[in-house]
Parts: sequence; C-alpha cells; structure tokens
Amino acid sequence: MSQDRNAPIVAFHRLIPGIPAPERADRSGLGGLPTRAFRYCDAVTTAAGFGWHITAPLDLSLMWDGHEVLWTCEELEHEWMPLGLGAVQYPHFRARFDEEVPEDIRGFSPPFLTGLPEPGVVQMWTGLFVRTAPGWSLLSRAPANLPRSPHYEQFEGVVEFDKWFGPLFTNIRLTRTDTPVEINQLRPILQVQPIPQFAYADAVMNASTTTDAFTQWGDAEWDLYRESVVAPASVEEHKPGHYAAEVRRQRRGQGCPFAAMAAAREAGPTS
Repeated sequence: MSQDRNAPIVAFHRLIPGIPAPERADRSGLGGLPTRAFRYCDAVTTAAGFGWHITAPLDLSLMWDGHEVLWTCEELEHEWMPLGLGAVQYPHFRARFDEEVPEDIRGFSPPFLTGLPEPGVVQMWTGLFVRTAPGWSLLSRAPANLPRSPHYEQFEGVVEFDKWFGPLFTNIRLTRTDTPVEINQLRPILQVQPIPQFAYADAVMNASTTTDAFTQWGDAEWDLYRESVVAPASVEEHKPGHYAAEVRRQRRGQGCPFAAMAAAREAGPTS
C-alpha cells in the first residue's frame, strides 16, 4: 500500500477532551539549558528538540508505601486512594466515553492509572492514541536534558504504532517510600520521538565495527582528526561551537529530506 505523501509521520489523537496537545520539544530544554550549551552545543540542543513533549492529562500525586501505590488529585479532594493491582479511570471520563462512542465500544474506556505487579510501578495513560506512518515507530522516554525527579524513574519503550493503533502510556517506577510524588502540567512527563524501524533492525544493530586507532588508522582518519581537533585548537582565538556551526551549515544545505525522496520516486528507476 502506498503512503499518502501529505500524511503526517506521527498523528496524535486526543480521547480525553481538553487535555494539552503535544508540543514540539524545545531546543533550549524549556529554557533550562546552560547558555553555553544552548549557543554552542548542537548535540545537546538537537537531542532536547527531537520529538514532542507530552504533559500529564491532569495534576496528580503518587505515593508508594512499600507495599502498594496510592494516588490522589483535586477531584478526590486530595484523599489518598489505594491503587493496588487494579485500574482507575480518569475522573468523569467513563461516562463521557460511553456517551460518545459506538454502542459496541461502550464500557471499554482505557484506564488512566494501572497498578503493575512490579513493586512501586504504575502505568499512566496520557489520554492520547497514536498512529504513525508505515515503517515508523515512536520512542517514549523521559524528557531529554531536563532535570529528573529523584523520586521516580520512567521506563523507555519503542512502539510500532503503524501496526498497532493504541493508547500512549508511560510506566513509572517510584523509587522512594512514603514520599508524595507530584506530577503536574507545569512540565512534560514524556518526550516521544519518531524513529524509522530500519534504524533498530538487526541488520543495522549488527553492523558496527571497532578499530584500534594507533594500529589501524591511515592517512584518511588522521586528516579528519586534524580537521576536527587540531585545526580548531590551533587558531589564535579559539571560538567555541565549531561543530555546531558546521552542522547547522550542512543542515541548511540539505533541504527537505522528504522532498528529495519524493523526487527520486517520481524519477523512477535509472538505467
């Protein structure tokens, strides 16, 4: 099946009305990156800006007492409720869901929080469903280059949403007991990043090599070393950000990669 050239690589669908839409991740790390990193380190800013930020669908708090996870939010008047190994719905969502969906789908609203068997681990639904273009997956992870809470960790996952039209979850592992963990909409809970599936195929993962520079490098490698290390360090007034400037220059000259791909398809095979 051919792909619609106008179709997005990633399509987000909000099932919970009114929740914040995903936003393009910010190269400045929401203003939190050091000024030198923002100005001169393209590696850091590119990682920070790669993908979309997802915020939690509401402000809530979690707490692990060593045996089970408790949760609360404003709708619960901040009364702590045990989660156990069960699941809870987003406040008032189930009734709205059953009003809006086809009759045979009623009663199948996705859970908001689910207690998992692993100690202190909770699965949280973002309120979103996702569809990706054929051949594309979504990497779900904690926001890149933002300070992380010392009270919880997040599992990373790669989901092939082109084959599975499903809810976007994140799995949270609470790392301290009897400590309330606040999750709010002031900062994103997730960063999701589009990845072509060939990038993690076995053929690619098994194609790396390792060389010993002193015994295996030739003139080509040492010339590149002179260009990237020796020359910038030898100028009278060393200016930081040489790599960043060069990468940006080359990036501007490349144009749109999808336009080039489309042109190649239209040209057809060459003899």
